[in-house]
Amino acid sequence: MGEAKRRQLLVQTHALGAMAVDTPGGRIHVQWDHAASATPNAQLTFFAEFLATTGVYESWVNSCPLSYSSPNAHSKRDVLGTWLLAILAGHKRYAHITGLRGDAVSPQILGMEKIISEDALRRSLSRMSAEQSKTWLVPQLLSSVQAALSTPWILDIDTTIKPLYGKQSGAEVSYNPHKPGRPSHALHTYWVGNLRLVLDVVVSPGKEHSAAKARPGLIGVLDKLEPQQRPALVRGDCGFGNEPFIAELEGRAQPYLFKLRQTVGVKRLLARQFARDDWSTPGPSDQGWSAVEDTLKLSGWDKSRRVVVLRRAVKADLALSRKTKDEQIELLMPDKDVQAWEYAVLVTNSTYALEVFGQLYRDRADCENGFDELKNQWGWGGFTTQDIERCQTSARAVALLYNWWSWYCRAAKPGVRMEAITSRALLLAGVGRAVKHAGQTTLYLTPMHAAKDKLIELITHIRAALSHVRAVAEQLPLTDRWRTFLDYVVAKITRPLPPWHPSERIALVG
Repeated sequence: MGEAKRRQLLVQTHALGAMAVDTPGGRIHVQWDHAASATPNAQLTFFAEFLATTGVYESWVNSCPLSYSSPNAHSKRDVLGTWLLAILAGHKRYAHITGLRGDAVSPQILGMEKIISEDALRRSLSRMSAEQSKTWLVPQLLSSVQAALSTPWILDIDTTIKPLYGKQSGAEVSYNPHKPGRPSHALHTYWVGNLRLVLDVVVSPGKEHSAAKARPGLIGVLDKLEPQQRPALVRGDCGFGNEPFIAELEGRAQPYLFKLRQTVGVKRLLARQFARDDWSTPGPSDQGWSAVEDTLKLSGWDKSRRVVVLRRAVKADLALSRKTKDEQIELLMPDKDVQAWEYAVLVTNSTYALEVFGQLYRDRADCENGFDELKNQWGWGGFTTQDIERCQTSARAVALLYNWWSWYCRAAKPGVRMEAITSRALLLAGVGRAVKHAGQTTLYLTPMHAAKDKLIELITHIRAALSHVRAVAEQLPLTDRWRTFLDYVVAKITRPLPPWHPSERIALVG
């Protein structure tokens, strides 16, 4: 804010003075206070403690390729801190950053001097080339998850469409199921299945939504993983069940599970399988699905592969319709002796038992929940600029903050995955007023959530995890703090963690 605007604001505020405002609840006396240090997100303090203790924030800032030579330029910490606050607040546009600039407490919590403007942030991000951005963010994104991949896990591949409303680079009209005819970007995403953690995301022009465009990103992720961290299964829908994609994974001895399109060869296979009498019996958790397996060699394949056919009887009343030659709708009512089925055909090279494939593939639908959260609660549907390079940078940055927040919430409540729409209101929002005295800052925090007792319990769990990290790091200074934190949380999810006793510290050091 310029000096002239600041003086004008002071004059206007002084002119208004104290006001008596009549409300349905009675008369309220209002007085402006522009000098107070207050924040609507006072619980950022605990998340900042998580960032500082694990070291991920400092690593993110220090490895950023931004550099300035002018003494009047913003510091790198102010740029990235503003970006973090905007993403964490659930913003979708850079213009929303204006709503943060009156917060005088959050910059101090993150070690910033001030929150910069949206234009300054956009200009700062444009200073990075696409290669610099990739070199910076891809390792950060992968390392936010990699340390937790010591137990068997599934890598999900999926693509989501980001509609665009301007003349951005890469805005092309192509496959767009929700807004046909609208230009879009395609976001190829690589997930840790069921945990909904992002390994990487590649932003492509709208016409590059096919599996062929997703394959280089997948290979890049697999190549960066240690052999013992490789996924037990790579899983995807029918867009990925084609020869080049499958052959690439087979050449790497990587197990996979993909759905097949309903081509002529697949339909012939179905005609043969439905006459078999050895279909598996659906169990209590199979939701009525039964399965058989066979081998299949399609015309575009160079060899036969294992396929699994799933089917489930449709129990609801059915009515079929079709258009006649004169464009009239003809209704067909199936006979009572006709049984309708829904089915799917999967191709795999894994050795899992036949009975588990139905549930394994149904679990892939959880990716849609992750896309919904990232697009509608974290800003993947926004932060759009004219060039696709900054859109790519923003997509990876949002995914990184999303991963950090997911781990933070898992530390608070290991048994349940909390989405941002509920976890922000519980673990971030809260009125805070900072008071400085004798060189000490005291933050008076007033939670606004009704579940105050639950909030205190969750914060206690988070601080217990961070205390464990600090205790280990005190005895083993060279330990990886982030890995220690993930080991603690993963152990809470999968099995009880043994208590940490002082006598064990001596044994570890020895």
